Parts: sequence; structure tokens; C-alpha cells
Amino acid sequence: MTKRSIQERLRQLEARKQVLVARLGKEERARDTRRKILIGALVLDRIERQPEGYLSGPLDEWLRAELPGFLTREKDLDLFDDILGPAKPDEATDGEQQS
Repeated sequence: MTKRSIQERLRQLEARKQVLVARLGKEERARDTRRKILIGALVLDRIERQPEGYLSGPLDEWLRAELPGFLTREKDLDLFDDILGPAKPDEATDGEQQS
């Protein structure tokens, strides 16, 4: 009887461990998402506050160089039309064929 009780306790502990591991993963994903949102908000704020005008400077050059390779979906690219400019017709065609 004692052996069965220990086995049952082990099963309960393993189930509790799985719940805690899942909770930890959820917390880590939420933290990662929050960090991404805050970094993005900072970058957008700095772009909009540049004294020389919107989209001029090293940050903007870097974004224009990096965003097109980073963003793979047409919908995502459309969100950054103000930074990247509208997609050229031949680029849009290429993107649609890849989808």
C-alpha cells in the first residue's frame, strides 16, 4: 500500500511540474512580447521626433535596409509603407508568387 501511495504522489508531482513548466513558458513569451512592443514603440517615437523631419538619419537608413528582409508577409510590409514607401509593382508580384 505504501508503494502505491508513493507512486501516486510521484504522478501528482509530475503533473504539477508540467503545469509549472507551462506557466513559466507562458510568462517568458509574455515578457518577450512586451520587450518587442517597447523596443518598437521607442524606435517609432524616435523616428517621429527627428528634428530634420520624418525618416532622415542612420536609424531610418538601417530600417530601410533591414525591414524588407526581415518582414516576409505582404501585410507586414504594408504596415511600414510610411518608412519603406509603397511596394513597387514588380516587388509585389514577386511577393505574391512566393506566398
